Amino acid sequence: MDLEALLNRIVEPDQSVAAEAQAHLDNLTKPRGSLGRLEELARWLCVVRGTTDISQPRPAVGVFAADHGVCAAGVSLFPQEVTAQMVYNFLRGGAGINVFARQVGADVVVVDVGVAAELADAQGLIKAKVAPGTADMTRGPAMSRDQALKAIGVGTDVAARLISEGYDLLVPGEMGIGNTTAASAITAVLCARAVAEVTGRGTGLDDEALRHKIGVIEKAIATNRPDPGDALGVLAAVGGLEIAAICGLILEAAASSIPVVLDGFISTAGALVAAKLKPEVVHYLLAGHCSVEAGHKIQLETLGLKPLLNLELRLGEGTGGVLAVGLVRAAVAMFTEMATFESAGVSDEKGRQE
Repeated sequence: MDLEALLNRIVEPDQSVAAEAQAHLDNLTKPRGSLGRLEELARWLCVVRGTTDISQPRPAVGVFAADHGVCAAGVSLFPQEVTAQMVYNFLRGGAGINVFARQVGADVVVVDVGVAAELADAQGLIKAKVAPGTADMTRGPAMSRDQALKAIGVGTDVAARLISEGYDLLVPGEMGIGNTTAASAITAVLCARAVAEVTGRGTGLDDEALRHKIGVIEKAIATNRPDPGDALGVLAAVGGLEIAAICGLILEAAASSIPVVLDGFISTAGALVAAKLKPEVVHYLLAGHCSVEAGHKIQLETLGLKPLLNLELRLGEGTGGVLAVGLVRAAVAMFTEMATFESAGVSDEKGRQE
């Protein structure tokens, strides 16, 4: 893929729309600012879409699945085959992401970008395997730069396909046993923080297993010595194929002026890489929630994003992002359906019926 051409398509949205959106918000039948973050959310959506003529979004979730060679170092409670098993669960509609997506009217596609098993053809499955998982990053790079670029390309292709089908709000999700290890490594490097600060319990590690996981990540970083100024190099050295694909989805969405609702620690690792490649990407991102994973708050602070929800989630799959879609819908309904002071014949704070 031509990464440079993609990055050149990404520009900061026209912020002048914000003033028009704010004027409309201030004329709705409520005290100014009384709907707080919902008003902020509606204004952001107007800016991203470049108009105040907004409507209810058509959301889609892209769940990217891949395996991690670092699992051989014993960083997860679950065996690697769970990745493929969960893909089939997604396709049957039985996972957490499916349940929550149905609640907000979001469609789910599942993408095999690097599962260490051959998956059968199935409706809703996009087969785009770059490699059958990454290599063990404690022994060398998780993947080559070319593999990282190809995985980014998978994400851009999925985003472009969804956008062409009329989806205008994207939520990146993921599945990959061991992927919190990769996300922690990326976060430690790109946020310039100690590994222990950004590494959590993942699938539920106890204290001893957590110390082991931190040591594994420290070894991987020491082995590969990734350059924080080279985001693609960091992704290749200590990342994951699904994280690369999430990065690609975000880049293509931003290039197409499509808003993205981030989920938790893994999807935000992909956003970190995307923002390092092109800082303007951040304008198109909404933090759906803040995970209990140790590094997620640090990621969001680095990106300058304020989460909508804090529900102590740590599932991933896109679940926290999809739950926030309900708030996006509420913000749009407020903006488009509430009466103005004039239309309702209600006096404003100065006693006028505008």
